[in-house]
Amino acid sequence: MAQISKAKVAILATHGFEQSELQVPQQRLRDAGATVTVVAPQAGEIRGWKHKDWGDSVKVDRTLDEAKPDEFDALVLPGGQINPDLLRVDEKALKFVRAFLESGKVVAAVCHGPWLLVELDAVRGRNVTSYKSIKTDVKNAGGKWVDKEVVVDDGIITSRNPDDLDAFCARIIEEIAEGKHARREQRKAG
Repeated sequence: MAQISKAKVAILATHGFEQSELQVPQQRLRDAGATVTVVAPQAGEIRGWKHKDWGDSVKVDRTLDEAKPDEFDALVLPGGQINPDLLRVDEKALKFVRAFLESGKVVAAVCHGPWLLVELDAVRGRNVTSYKSIKTDVKNAGGKWVDKEVVVDDGIITSRNPDDLDAFCARIIEEIAEGKHARREQRKAG
C-alpha cells in the first residue's frame, strides 16, 4: 500500500452521512499515514446513519468557516441520502467542494456523494458512478454513468456503495500519491 504520510485529507459531511462511508476511508487514510480532518457546517459532532437507523456520532475537527481548501491535498465526500442532500444546498459546502475541483486536487465521492458533483456541474463529460438511485441524476447532468466498484476520471474518484469501500479507499490513496491533476485545470480553462 502506498504511503501518503505528508497528505492532508478533508472529509466533508454533516448529519446523516452513511457511517461506513465516512469511518472506513477515515481509518484507511490514517493507516496510510494521512492526516484526516472531518469538516462540517457546524461544530461539535455529526450523527451517522447506519443501514436503516441513526448510527454513531463523529467529532467535527473543523467547521466550514474554519477549514480552508488550500490546506488539504484531497477531499472525500461520503454518501448516505441525508448528508449530501443537506450539503448540496449549503453555499459554503459547495464553495469548499468547488475549490478542490478547480485546483485539480483529488476529489472522491461515494454512494449519494456524487450529488455534490452534480450540483457543481462537475460530472459533465466524465466517467462516473454512484448509488444506483441517483444514476439518472448523474446522466441528466451529463455524466457517463458506469456500473463499476470504482471509477476514476481525471482525479475524480467515484464509487457506488459501502460494498465498494475497499476499492474506493485504495484508489484515493493511489491518486493522492500521484498528486494534483493539472489536466482538470486545463480542461476547465479550455
